[in-house]
Amino acid sequence: PFVIVCNHQASLDLMGMVEVIPERCVPIAKRELLYLGTVGWACWLSGIIFIDRHRRDAAIEVISHAASTMRRENVR
Repeated sequence: PFVIVCNHQASLDLMGMVEVIPERCVPIAKRELLYLGTVGWACWLSGIIFIDRHRRDAAIEVISHAASTMRRENVR
């Protein structure tokens, strides 16, 4: 397992990241992206896990659940 951190600067960067992210990868993004119109819909439909950075406890719970699932299903 490994972690890839992408700090994109524009919406078009998402298309480039899709090309370099390996298969069986679990993407996590800030919840604010969910509300960016078609970008948000595309992220939601692609299975991205959203983290609410303003609610620390909820964010930790989501990350912990994702980590458990990743270990169980052997994904990155």
